[in-house]
Parts: sequence; structure tokens; C-alpha cells
Amino acid sequence: DGDKEPIECVARKLNEAGFSIIATRGTAEFLMDKGIPAEGVLKVAQGRPNIVDAIKSSKVDMVINTSFGEKSVSDSYSIRRSSLDMGIPYFTTVAGAAAAALGIKAIIEDGLSVKTIQEFHE
Repeated sequence: DGDKEPIECVARKLNEAGFSIIATRGTAEFLMDKGIPAEGVLKVAQGRPNIVDAIKSSKVDMVINTSFGEKSVSDSYSIRRSSLDMGIPYFTTVAGAAAAALGIKAIIEDGLSVKTIQEFHE
């Protein structure tokens, strides 16, 4: 819950970049209240279909799962494991997710080019 306010900016950037957002119910409601379209999904312990089912069904391209406290970290294990198994980028901090969102936005706006280190220091 403590990350809902700071994640708003990240979710907004990703939505503007064309991502659809799915989130657990409380987070989805928070984002929709802020004008960001979001689809609610069940937590693993709440039944099926849940977030892990969505990940395993290739309906998820990126995961942002911040957790705090022993129970929360334990509950998110299956999300982390499924993301890794499916090769899906996974972010555990708001700062990491924000950096990814800024990078995605930059690539969309400016493209991606590759240079050698020597080219940067000519």
C-alpha cells in the first residue's frame, strides 16, 4: 500500500506508452481513481484465475511487484518464480520500475542506437 502513490507516475508513463495495466484489485482501483485505466486481477491466495495464471498465459509483458514484510515477500514468491520462468522482466522497487518506464518512453520517442565506448569518447 505504501508504494501506491509513487507507482502512479510509473503506471501513467507505461499507459501512455501503450501498455495495458493489470493489477491486484486494490491497486487497480487506486489507479482508476487517478484516471489510469487498469484491470483488476486476483492475488494468488484469492483464487483463480489470478496474476500467476495471467503470467503463465503470456498475458503479461512486465511485472512490477514491490513487497514489504515477511508475509508479503512470501506471497510474491510464485509471481517472481513465474516471471523468471517465462522470461518476463521483473521489478521489485518503484525506482527500478520508474527507470524502466523512462527507458521505454525514450526508446519509443527516440529509437535505440548502439555505440561502442570508443565512439562515446572520441
